[in-house]
Amino acid sequence: MLQQRIYVNVVGFSDVERHALNTVFRLSKDRDVSYAPWVPSTSGSAPMLMNAEVALVDGDSAEAVLSHAKAMPVGQRLIWVGSDAPAHAWRVWQRPIQWADVVHDLDAVFAAKQADSGFLDFDVSIPQPLFMDSGEPVPEPRRALLAGAKGKDLLVLRTHLAAAGVNELDETDITDHAIELIGRNRYCCGVFNMDDPLLDAWALARLFADRHPQAMTLGVTEHAGPLAAWWSKRLVRRETQKAGVNALLGLPLQQDKLAECMERLR
Repeated sequence: MLQQRIYVNVVGFSDVERHALNTVFRLSKDRDVSYAPWVPSTSGSAPMLMNAEVALVDGDSAEAVLSHAKAMPVGQRLIWVGSDAPAHAWRVWQRPIQWADVVHDLDAVFAAKQADSGFLDFDVSIPQPLFMDSGEPVPEPRRALLAGAKGKDLLVLRTHLAAAGVNELDETDITDHAIELIGRNRYCCGVFNMDDPLLDAWALARLFADRHPQAMTLGVTEHAGPLAAWWSKRLVRRETQKAGVNALLGLPLQQDKLAECMERLR
């Protein structure tokens, strides 16, 4: 098999973290899929790729402002480290960085790239078991938790999750039941109605994010909706991020915004 290389545009990070990243890149050189830092081409230098396949951004760095605001090049995945992640982030990590997860997510970028090109057709959002007794690989069902979703919004969520390949759904509006489900099942997505007065959605979102750090933790609230004041949107975004929410949408749900959010599950 020809060696495949994934280029990573590294933005920010401390000297210690960059040293660890360089170690990951160096150790990958003997693998079928290797990783290398991306450097913009300069006049007179050897030609480089127009864009890196991955942008790895330190959300606490000054340079992160540009990555937050500008659109991603087609096909590029954004991995964000820290708080205040943009909605288009493909993965969101928190410090301390788990370097084993770095390798897994970079491998997932390669698999997604192959799938996009038509060479492969499988999901890479969660690790897959390698073997079963028959020797055949077994795809793990993709499951989502819907806590406090009701009425039309619930139907819209079901439709968009199914379109993203998430067909196993657990629905509840009872806090204790949600806690039981979070502890029992593995999820790629959790949706929490932050406005439900009978549901401790803030605590549930924090618990879900801690138990499922690679999942999308989606908060929905009227305070982030189209009729909310700008200061209300800013406040709720800051508070939900403290609760572990890495994606936020306004209520009532807007189909285009939800579809854009669900791209993170593909």
